[in-house]
Amino acid sequence: MADVLTHHCPNCGGPLTFNPSDQKFHCDYCLSIFTVEDIEKFETKNPESVSETQSEMLNTDETTSDVDLFLCPSCGAQIVTDHTTAATYCYFCHNPVVLSERLTGAFLPNKVLPFKIDRKAAIADFLTWTQKKHFIPKDFFSEQQIEKMTGVYFPYWVVDAETSGNLTGKGTSLRVWIVGEIEYTETKVYQIFRKGKAKINHLTKNALKKNLQQKMVEGVQPFPINQAVDFHTEYLSGFQAEKRDIEIKELAEQIDHELTEYTEDLLRDTVSGYTTFTPSNQSVDVEKQDNHYMLLPVWLVTYQDASNRTYYYAMNGQTGKVSGVLPISNKRLGLFSGGIFAAVLAIAMIVGYFL
Repeated sequence: MADVLTHHCPNCGGPLTFNPSDQKFHCDYCLSIFTVEDIEKFETKNPESVSETQSEMLNTDETTSDVDLFLCPSCGAQIVTDHTTAATYCYFCHNPVVLSERLTGAFLPNKVLPFKIDRKAAIADFLTWTQKKHFIPKDFFSEQQIEKMTGVYFPYWVVDAETSGNLTGKGTSLRVWIVGEIEYTETKVYQIFRKGKAKINHLTKNALKKNLQQKMVEGVQPFPINQAVDFHTEYLSGFQAEKRDIEIKELAEQIDHELTEYTEDLLRDTVSGYTTFTPSNQSVDVEKQDNHYMLLPVWLVTYQDASNRTYYYAMNGQTGKVSGVLPISNKRLGLFSGGIFAAVLAIAMIVGYFL
């Protein structure tokens, strides 16, 4: 069994969705608007208002299937998800649903960075961006493709740390001057020692194993982590969300390496005014490390060509930064190449005529 959750409007009972433009929650039926405090206050007093149903997971064998099936609490239709999906919507009644059991206990996010760019703005930016790409197939930005644009919260580990480090080495200072026809060189050698502490905030690491999703979100970083808010399931309404499947201990070696590198770089940056510097010994200790599990926002459009190769367009849901791996239309490229050839041929014929 699995908890399937939908937040409802306090006025008419319709499903609520999060609107990035005003950071509030909207009902598309009665047009009411609420804050997260309004919703939680109402649901505390009226717990029956929350559609949190025990839906049978029709396929629970993760070793033999890549998908799970749940029943929509609103219309009873089957909702198909993979094992890391934490929020989605019903394709039949379009009601937003949160698979709340995947966001509880150890999997409860500490923070969420809400979408700031709404769907309308994301589509407009997508169309503007594609118009600058001359060889994309037209069906990549067709109406059918635009309908597929999806806002997704991706899971990340965000690390704040305090480190201390030591750096020793040899520095040289070279001075050259000429007296008459004689060139003099003076080399001074210094023993250099540096010691210091560093605070490293918002080291962000992907917490999802899927390779394609990793590529999608890496290109739209960084995220303004300082604008993240305490997690509430209401922020997921109307969007999709993924649950992490990479634990912090799996990233421990990588994180330690990056914290060490950052600290060493900071120490080396304090060594200046020397002709050369050769480090002899350096050490770094991580004195404090706080790990935060967060959900970060991305708008996505994916596309499959005739050979089932997947291409994508991704946009940071907060900053608007975009990246993508885009298909190329051989037909449009051929027409362009043919046009160049025809133009070159015409110029050659004109030159030949005058010769």
